[in-house]
Amino acid sequence: MKKIIVLLSLTAVLFSCKEEAKASVADIKEQPEEEIKNIVSTEEVAPEIIEEVPEKTIKQIKEELKTKGFKTFDYVDEKTKDTFLMQQYFLVFLKKGPIRGQNEEEAAELQKLHMEHLAKMYELGYADISGPCGDDGDLRGITIYNVPNLKMADSLANADPMVIAGRLQTEVHPWWAAKGFMLR
Repeated sequence: MKKIIVLLSLTAVLFSCKEEAKASVADIKEQPEEEIKNIVSTEEVAPEIIEEVPEKTIKQIKEELKTKGFKTFDYVDEKTKDTFLMQQYFLVFLKKGPIRGQNEEEAAELQKLHMEHLAKMYELGYADISGPCGDDGDLRGITIYNVPNLKMADSLANADPMVIAGRLQTEVHPWWAAKGFMLR
């Protein structure tokens, strides 16, 4: 008898849950489209995402870069006939420096300051990408500076606390890349 009562109770619970689910789905389907839009307004959730920024033309970008002192040129791909705006960047190679005898605590503090420096360069728009090399060779890392001239790239790279301490030294080279292209 207990088994029958338990089975009947379970069956009743299952059917009542099924009916509730159907009702809620049906209710949602019957809501007017305008009411659904008001439930979650994307403008309230993330207005900064919706704000449209008009795209600049290549001519506008080129003129803006020229005004700021950047070197550019147009490259036409012979095969596709596409034109790419090339901009001069600066590759900074961070190499082992002559003073590497810091103790573990000093080296850790320098590394912290080094990372803060690179983050600041990125936040200010001076550096586009940075990263360490994957081996233990003399070349320790690379940063690509997005600045108008070699002197500025050199000054910013040499303001790195690791460079000031002599643990790293820099080597700066002009480098050309198509504006707006990303790593993949």
